[in-house]
Amino acid sequence: MTKRDIKKAVLAYSGGLDTSIIVPWLKEHYGCEVICYCSNVGQGGMELDGLEAKARKIGASEVVVEDLRVPFLRDFVFPSLRAGAIYEGRYLLGTSLARPLIASRQVWAAERFQADALAHGCTGKGNDQVRFELTYMALAPQLAIIAPWREWDIVSREDAMAYAAKHDVPLAQKPGDLYSRDANLWHLSHEGGVLEDPAVAAPEAMYKLTQGPEQQPAWPETVTIGFERGRPVSVNGKTMGPVELVETLNALAGRHGVGRADLVESRLVGMKSRGVYETPGGTVLHEAIEDLCRLTLPHDLLNTRLELSHRYADLVYNGLWFSPLRRALQSFVDTAMDVVTGEVSVELHRGRATAIARTSPYTLYRPDLASFDMTGYNAQHAEGFMRLYGLPLATAARRGQPAPLRQASEETLNAGGPVG
Repeated sequence: MTKRDIKKAVLAYSGGLDTSIIVPWLKEHYGCEVICYCSNVGQGGMELDGLEAKARKIGASEVVVEDLRVPFLRDFVFPSLRAGAIYEGRYLLGTSLARPLIASRQVWAAERFQADALAHGCTGKGNDQVRFELTYMALAPQLAIIAPWREWDIVSREDAMAYAAKHDVPLAQKPGDLYSRDANLWHLSHEGGVLEDPAVAAPEAMYKLTQGPEQQPAWPETVTIGFERGRPVSVNGKTMGPVELVETLNALAGRHGVGRADLVESRLVGMKSRGVYETPGGTVLHEAIEDLCRLTLPHDLLNTRLELSHRYADLVYNGLWFSPLRRALQSFVDTAMDVVTGEVSVELHRGRATAIARTSPYTLYRPDLASFDMTGYNAQHAEGFMRLYGLPLATAARRGQPAPLRQASEETLNAGGPVG
């Protein structure tokens, strides 16, 4: 499909710098009608206020604004939480989880308006371009994809702001604030500016959701979270819907500085990048659900879930939410979590969230077995267990070792060190 064939394009529009200048750019370079698709995933009122009016002012023929907060948490965040997915051990996937939802609803808008193309404002160096476009491919492979950052001659945020000024595009961002931020109910991310030097500590003034050490309460606070089949359903005994629950935990945990992650991560496109993330409520929920899993899941299932959680996190980070593998892993996870019901109490203090108590009707913990009291446990059974469990070791020892290994073992014994 050539530029001339594209008569109507649906743009994933946030009202920020990049997507705002794309509207006049598409009209100028493609001569097509531009429909702006906007979603509310909990980024806050300041980003959403006046969004439709602004989009129309800069040239959009139609504007679609959807409230996706509930499906974002229910259908994307909580399934990932049940899977225990954390990218490279630190990142709770806030941006990665929102992109496939937004892109899927953008596809819906394209079908509604019979558009020829889908457009996004992701740069050619980032992960989001992959997340958007793989979703397009999975759901609407017949539509053309327009990625202006791979076409135009704008190469920096300063260039983008100059283009905006030239085309009378109003912007809230100022030249002195060059952080690239992404906000939703699950997290707030920060990139760019001084963060591009990993040797420079993130300035305290940059944080928005979490209190710094000087503002944090002096005493710890305990919050109790209820789960049903791995889904968070209550806080401190009060049943809550997904949005209220996460907002409540964000406020409680953020006050104690919980949920900051400053890391250099591996981008899918082949480079290292530095990001600073604030995920206060999500950090508490991960601590709580992992603790409840240890109480209710047998060892082999617990370990298998842990092994697969890394694969699941990579799939989400790499934009493969709608892949057959991710869906198959979700089926395993949801079956495994059928018994993960109960309550976990988490202590919040000085930037840390620590599970301190837990209970479940499906607990595998039995005091009569775990205590030092031998009531209810026949110690004589242990002898037969150990004989069978250690049989391979005894068999190998009776067989004897090859000469080099035997010599090395003797030398180690003579030296007084451990036998390796």
